[in-house]
Amino acid sequence: MNALFKPWSNTLARLSLAAVALGAVGTLGGMMLYVRSPLFTQVGDPIEQPVQFDHRHHVAEVGIDCRYCHTQVEKAASAGYPPTAICMNCHEQIWNKSPKLAPVREAFFSNTPIQWEKVYKLPHYVFFNHSIHVAKGVGCATCHGRVDTMAAVEKYSSLTMGWCLECHRNPENYLRPKEEVFNLKWESPKTKDAAVKELMSHGIAKDAADAQQKLALNSDPKIAFGLALKDVNGVHTRQSCSTCHR
Repeated sequence: MNALFKPWSNTLARLSLAAVALGAVGTLGGMMLYVRSPLFTQVGDPIEQPVQFDHRHHVAEVGIDCRYCHTQVEKAASAGYPPTAICMNCHEQIWNKSPKLAPVREAFFSNTPIQWEKVYKLPHYVFFNHSIHVAKGVGCATCHGRVDTMAAVEKYSSLTMGWCLECHRNPENYLRPKEEVFNLKWESPKTKDAAVKELMSHGIAKDAADAQQKLALNSDPKIAFGLALKDVNGVHTRQSCSTCHR
């Protein structure tokens, strides 16, 4: 009596099962890579706004401080959107007939807010507070990039959980003196001498000897400088899920 299945069918069955398993793993892996890629996170993509606002001009050329428009960033969870009245403080006199500013004038005289497009959108279950990060010495540019070089604001950070945890686990890599939080051009010192000067100029060290002692925490000047800021700013690395997931 002939066998119902040929001997080679066993090999075919094994190959089929392997293909299904590899396909499942590949699909899952591909999805995980996709949600972390710029295609999904939109990192680097300019966000179109109802009004063409050039940060290069307003920040880099005119020298407007971040807090002039984002008034709540030091005291609230949200940085806030600039009310139309703030725009009109200048544009009541400057470019007050420009067609590009028609939406601003219309919003101001009709007493309706401009519907700005959010650049960073967190899931509804994630809580983020701007004020505590600013108070601890996290600069605007750390998360938002050099907006003073952007014609149209683009998404600089992915805001994935891993991205946030990297900073929370190693805050010394990202901290700066509190006076430099809104200075988009500030860079962490690259040499020990520069770190000593920074610590002294910001009142973190009382003299050169004190600065040298603070910098003895690590051989890398940048890390040592960050560790000194971590200590003086009261930054800790304790992790709690409920801090962000509420």
